[in-house]
Amino acid sequence: MENTSTMLTIKEVASILRCSKAHALNVICGRVPGLPKLTHLTIGRRKVIRKDWLESWIDASKSR
Repeated sequence: MENTSTMLTIKEVASILRCSKAHALNVICGRVPGLPKLTHLTIGRRKVIRKDWLESWIDASKSR
């Protein structure tokens, strides 16, 4: 089984991106124009993001 420290919550993603939780959720759901949708897993009502998915999303967003 994978180490759970590689999974990030919305709050942790917002902290890394230095934005609000609401804005992080908008990015995850693809509601921010000019930014690609952030890949995530939905577990019930929770959304979790793998750390490597976030890192690759940041790298892809840098080139825009």
